[in-house]
Amino acid sequence: MAYTYLEFEKPISDLENKIEKLRGSEDNNSNIELEISDLSLQIEKLTSDVYSNLSIWQKVQVARHPHRPHFSDYIENIFTEFEELHGDRNFGEDNALIGGLAKFKNKSVMVIGQEKGKSTEDKISRNFGMAQPEGYRKAARLMQMAENFKLPLISFIDTPGAYPGIESEERGMSEAIARNLSLLSNLKTPVVVIITGEGGSGGALAIGVGDHVCMLEHSIYAVASPEACASIVWRDGSKAKEAAEAMKVDAKNLKKLGLIDEIILEPLGGAHRDLGSISISISDVIDEKLRNLQEMSISELLKKRYEKIMSYGSI
Repeated sequence: MAYTYLEFEKPISDLENKIEKLRGSEDNNSNIELEISDLSLQIEKLTSDVYSNLSIWQKVQVARHPHRPHFSDYIENIFTEFEELHGDRNFGEDNALIGGLAKFKNKSVMVIGQEKGKSTEDKISRNFGMAQPEGYRKAARLMQMAENFKLPLISFIDTPGAYPGIESEERGMSEAIARNLSLLSNLKTPVVVIITGEGGSGGALAIGVGDHVCMLEHSIYAVASPEACASIVWRDGSKAKEAAEAMKVDAKNLKKLGLIDEIILEPLGGAHRDLGSISISISDVIDEKLRNLQEMSISELLKKRYEKIMSYGSI
């Protein structure tokens, strides 16, 4: 699969294309090797410069990068013995939201998260990560199971938002999201939340209430997509860039506002450049936070979670 470069990555792309041409050259001498080595150093420096000065809109683009790791990738790289559980016991199965039992460092956990899909067929099957009410009711069922069996809950968020179609409203989308918010607020087990790509609207919030909420460095989290905000405020979806800046959807601003607890730094060039490295970073955070949370009594855990939720908006 050919790598996709974002618009602001063009200077990096140009240098990497030069390396490919040199490698494809019939000449094979030390001068070419030296030139490739020099270009590689230039790429590393340029990538560092570009990614250390991203605008909020550029971070939105990185969060949506077509090669950005999916929840299924993190399941494979962070957890073992994953056993997917299906259905909401009410209407049906929703492939946009994956959940099940797994082992994390040889300890049993419950994991849930949105999956956008990879191939065209897979994306359609998973509705591009936009869950319907049955997806959130499935998540609720697994949340309750985690509480009943005293399993920590680990939630991965990556969705443009809950599916806004008529059938979702007919099957009670608002009730499903509201019920999950209520359930998570008082769930009697530790909850760790990681926003890995897009954290869109109620679709993200429905699995996003937790004791420790963290974001990958180049992920986003917002009440609505920049495009939706621009359409509402300016009646012009093309003003999405201005909307993203005004909404402060990036991790740095959200940490400053007290809406998330931690930022997980990404490998140079974004999580899509090094799945192994970002998986280790996420794993380390989960491990540390679960150990801290599991030292608390349930009453202390719920008290701190309540205080955390009630503090939102105070800054």
